[in-house]
This record gives sequence, C-alpha cells and structure tokens, in this order.
Amino acid sequence: MFMDFSLRGWVELDGLRLGKEEIGAILQQDPAQVCAFGGEFFLECSGCRARDHFGIMPGSSPPGELICAGRPAARVDPAYPPLDLDQAIRKAVELRSDEGVVAFSGGVDSALVARLAGRECVAVGVPGSHDLERARLAAHELDLKLHEVQIEPLEIEEALAAVLPVIPDKDPVNASIAATLYFVCRWAGESGHERILAGQGADELFGGYSRYLHTQTLAEDMEADFQRLPRQLARDQAVAGLFGAYFSLPYMDCRVVAAARAIPARMRIVDGVRKRPLREVAARQLAAAIAWYEKKAMQYGSGVMKEMERLAARRGYRKDLAGYLQAVDGKR
Repeated sequence: MFMDFSLRGWVELDGLRLGKEEIGAILQQDPAQVCAFGGEFFLECSGCRARDHFGIMPGSSPPGELICAGRPAARVDPAYPPLDLDQAIRKAVELRSDEGVVAFSGGVDSALVARLAGRECVAVGVPGSHDLERARLAAHELDLKLHEVQIEPLEIEEALAAVLPVIPDKDPVNASIAATLYFVCRWAGESGHERILAGQGADELFGGYSRYLHTQTLAEDMEADFQRLPRQLARDQAVAGLFGAYFSLPYMDCRVVAAARAIPARMRIVDGVRKRPLREVAARQLAAAIAWYEKKAMQYGSGVMKEMERLAARRGYRKDLAGYLQAVDGKR
C-alpha cells in the first residue's frame, strides 16, 4: 500500500521512468528524493506540492520548487551528469516516446523528435500552406504516419475567441501562435491523445530566430529569450489544457538545456546557419534536405497570421490587428 498523491504528467529518476507504485513508495520511504525527480510533472501529497525543474507542467507552485505548508521547502533539480548534445536529445525523446503524438511541421526541430520517437504526427495549416506541404514531404521521407488538419479561414476567429481568454499575452504574434496550436491540440484531444511532443525551446537554445543574424549581442539576446520561455510555455499549455492535453518538450529536458548552454553562442550560429549544433545532430538521423532546411515560423508557415490579417480587415480593422484581437476578446 502506498501513500495517496495526485500527479499530472510523468516522473523519472536517474533516467528511469517511474510508475505510480514506485512514486508512492518513494513518497512513503524517502520523500527527499522528490528533489531529484526529472520529467514533466505537478505532484501533490500530504500538504506538499512539487513541480518539474523548468515548470513545463502547469501547476500551483513555481517551477522547480517543493512547497510544503505554503512555504518553499527545497529545489527540484535532477542534476544529471553531463551528456553531449546527441546523447541528451536521444534520452529526452526516449523518455517521452511511450505515448502521444508529435506536432509536426517538417522543420528540423519537430522532424528530429518525430524520427527518434517513431510516433504518429499531426500537421496543421490553411489549405495549400507551406507547413502542410513541408510536413507531407518530410513525413513521406521519414516514413511517418501523418494526420493533416486543414484550417478553414473562418475557424480562426473561433480559435482566437477560445485562446485569448486563457493566454498571458494577447498581442498578434502570441495570439497567432496560440490560434495555430489550438488546431493541433483540438485534433489531439479529439483523437484521445493527452501528450503532444513538440519542438518548443529549440529556437531559444540553439539560435533559431532570424534576428540573431544581425545582432551584436548574440549571447545576451539568446539568454533574454531563454528567460522569456516560461510565458511562452504558459501560453502553449493553456491552449493544450482547453482539450485536456499538454505539450511535452524534449528540448526543454534538463539534459538538453545543459548540453545546449555549454555551447558558446557564437557556435550556435555559424556562417549564417542558425541552430548549427542541432542541425549537425539531426543530419545523422534525417535527410540533408530536412536537417538543413530553414522553415518559416509556425504562425506564418501555417498561413494563420495572413488569415488573421484578412479577417481583421474584413471586420474593419485593416492594419490594426491589436484592435481586432481586442474586439474578438470582448474588450471593445
């Protein structure tokens, strides 16, 4: 008989996934081991609650904190031994591959996860969009099962009305990303998937944004973007939560983060090639046409941003996306 507790997500210890009985036994016999838990979880037991190191799983405690009797009691830090980037990514994906679906766009981030996980994939976009075409080509090349979700333009306003009340930042970029993810999460929820493996975090860790090519302060800019990730994660998980799902993020595994951050910023973008270290790892698993391909951001590749602009103009908000979003959110 083990101690009663509630768990959202999954837990590992020293690289081994723990089942519910194993977690219960640890809580009963050596609760201090909670501080070494890895995974993506929010755990509650006997007046205490704990959340994974980076706070991937939503919960009512700060990321990486064990809270007891309403006060911080300890940090949750699995403190893994160092791995090289290839090993770290392989382990991170392996731990997350027992269930779920991969959010797939055909870009290097999601393609590497999909290849290593070997799970079915879902791609979303308006008919004829860049992301649907790239996803189709990449899935064929990798022999992956792909579900294509075609977004009808008028559905985008419905998606915005659903996501705007739950996301922390309601500007056009965040709203367009949330609206795109809405269709991924809706399909996952309707198809019985709770876990959605995705590539979030790769751009911040490896230097994926085009603006990094023109900055004189690359290391500082990348660090600032990494520190902003919690708000992005809150956005994405809020959308997934609408459908009883959650995003599982291999690139935000502590092993991968440590391996990536050990690489100097100047080595993450080389000769104009963004995310160079990740692409080098991916090139061992993927065709060069996938590993080295530079794709558009999801809100553009899916066609959602362009359709938002058209909807705004149709509603009388030409060149005023912020005003359109306020109207959709019921603030005007």
